[in-house]
Amino acid sequence: MIFLKLFFSFIQIGLFSVGGGYAAIPLIKEQVVNLHGWLTVKEFYDIVTIAEMTPGPMAINAATFVGIKIAGIPGAFLATFSTVLPSIFIVTALASLLYHKRGPAVGYMERVLYGIRPAVVAMISSAALGLMKIALIEDASIDFLELGLFLLAVYVLRKKKASPMVILVVSGFAFFVLQSVLTFAQ
Repeated sequence: MIFLKLFFSFIQIGLFSVGGGYAAIPLIKEQVVNLHGWLTVKEFYDIVTIAEMTPGPMAINAATFVGIKIAGIPGAFLATFSTVLPSIFIVTALASLLYHKRGPAVGYMERVLYGIRPAVVAMISSAALGLMKIALIEDASIDFLELGLFLLAVYVLRKKKASPMVILVVSGFAFFVLQSVLTFAQ
């Protein structure tokens, strides 16, 4: 029964996650945290963090990690396959349509994509706000060390145009060192 639920949950995610991995985060959260209760909010955002750090598409990585947490290796394969299955059919159908009928179909497609754009931005923003809440506010109190690293990372990314990979490595190392120093000082 868990495999059937996993299949239908991730097929829905694959079907409606227009806009990439970040747009899929609210959909995945709705299924695995709110609807089925397979993960806590913290576990979910930990998986999102790991999925972001590993190579490959973020939504597929998240599906794989959620699947393995819920139903082991078979669950990982099923969640990953279910996530990409709708895309396989949709992209094949659209490619065939656009290849054979270039006329009005392209215009209709452009209008649909323009209409979807605001929803995609809303889904990505929702995911970002959820991640910020989990990362910076824990137990109704602000973690000033994490907030400081966040603000510094945003500043360096936006103003200094630093590499995101460097920011990830430096932030992880800096947090480890600062947290160790603070723990040792207590």
